[in-house]
Amino acid sequence: MGLVLKFKKMIVYNFSFVKHLVIKSTLVGLVIFTYSNLVAQRPYNTNAFIDKAEALATQNPNSAIYYLKKGIEQYTKEKDTLNLINSLCGLSTLYEHILDYGNAYDGYWEALILADLSNDAISKAKIYQELGWLYNFYRREDEALRHFNMSLKLKKKLQQEGKIVLQYLLSDYFAFVNLYRINKNQKMAEVYLDSCRLTMSKITPKENNFYVVAELGYFEAVNGKYESALSKLQKANTFFEINKPSYLTIVNFLFGETYRLQGNLEKSIEHYKKSLKLSDDYNSHLDYKLLNYNALSKMYLKRQNYKQAFYYSNKAQELSERIFGRTSKNNKHLFGINDKYRIQKEKEKVLIKEQRIAKLENEERIWFLKYILMAVVVVFILLYGYLLFRNLRRKHKLEKRVLEEKRKLEQLKTNEIMELKNRELTSSALQLIEKEEFIIKLKENLSKSETIDVKTINRMLRSIQSSPGSNWKEFEARFTSINQSFYENIRNNYPELRQTDLKLCALIKLDFSSKEMSSLLGITIESVHTSRYRLRKKLGLGRGDNLADFIASI
Repeated sequence: MGLVLKFKKMIVYNFSFVKHLVIKSTLVGLVIFTYSNLVAQRPYNTNAFIDKAEALATQNPNSAIYYLKKGIEQYTKEKDTLNLINSLCGLSTLYEHILDYGNAYDGYWEALILADLSNDAISKAKIYQELGWLYNFYRREDEALRHFNMSLKLKKKLQQEGKIVLQYLLSDYFAFVNLYRINKNQKMAEVYLDSCRLTMSKITPKENNFYVVAELGYFEAVNGKYESALSKLQKANTFFEINKPSYLTIVNFLFGETYRLQGNLEKSIEHYKKSLKLSDDYNSHLDYKLLNYNALSKMYLKRQNYKQAFYYSNKAQELSERIFGRTSKNNKHLFGINDKYRIQKEKEKVLIKEQRIAKLENEERIWFLKYILMAVVVVFILLYGYLLFRNLRRKHKLEKRVLEEKRKLEQLKTNEIMELKNRELTSSALQLIEKEEFIIKLKENLSKSETIDVKTINRMLRSIQSSPGSNWKEFEARFTSINQSFYENIRNNYPELRQTDLKLCALIKLDFSSKEMSSLLGITIESVHTSRYRLRKKLGLGRGDNLADFIASI
């Protein structure tokens, strides 16, 4: 019985290991591609390249990407801004389908810059909504809400001006429903679900929107109305079997969730597996695979089928590593999103300020020459010019002082961001240490038992246990990306330091204890103390000098 509990805890730990980084964020991906189908009109205008790509998207995504890139190249040469924006958005949507969120993000920002330059309000509203999903995927919920609200506000204005139809608003309300559902805010989700109902009631001719019907079914299941929930999901299932079979991946997942809430584990497992198969068959909604893997693992855990639970937990971890691991294309966006549109605007502001300063300086020289010429004619004009010149200089100095203070504030903000990232790095390293200590303790407990196959369990533990070397590589990669000049400075000042000394300096900078250093470096605590003593000698520190303060000052 004790062994079962320990094994159960180990599987639960696998869930928690990926939960904070992946589960919440990946839920966003579940609906990124659904709301575009809510409206009767196409969310992006079509062209020959987009049509060709859509025909190939589910069967051969690489070919679809090829045609969209070819379209982007052609419309760039032709300077056809509208088709270029639509092609960039189509390519980004396709990248979302195959979980390449980094490239999707870059494509939407490029399209937004073009839409802004061409004053294309309809495209801007659509792209704001897409960016809202990506911001929420990277757990920047405030930015996600801000972009959803910008999209909704712009679309309301366009709808009042008669430039778009009412159906377009439905996609924004639907986005809010999913955002709040993902973040477990059922009250706000149901508020926007009511907005969806109200909007649908105003659309003529009246017809069911089965994307919304499926969401209604899920929320009825959450509220315990299982029969009504299953009825609505069945209607949505019938509709999508005929009109969009790939969306059945999502419908079957919602079926699985409903049966799980009802307590029918057999039916729940059946629909989770069906959702997985549909995702593979249509090469679509691949982000649902992670949810299905985790859901199946939990279901089998409830049934005490630990072998299957562990199998699906490992499948979830493998997919998580592919999306978010060190080699993932998305990894660079996980630690800091590059807001190209914002950066472009800031550069424009800086350029305008520089032009303004140059203009003021030219005006200063012109006025000075004028006053010299006018001094020959009349003393009064000279005096007037002198006073004006002095006032202008005072104004210029004040403006330059304000710019300098802003620069200092921006530098201070950069330092604060660096400190925050270092704290996040420390937290990540401590989680790795806690995981290793937990597994070591578990191995010690298992080794004391005489009724189990210790070798088999140890092999399983080794498959999920990281080596100290891999822990350090992951830590060092993140530390170097945040503190880019640290190693360079310390090597320039103390070239005799070895690689082990540099590792120790990095850990001391982040205020790690000797025990934590021991776990992360894979050495004993005594070895850590010895290394610290040798490091002090190499740095030339006396007995009264504080090693941590010295390294922090480098």
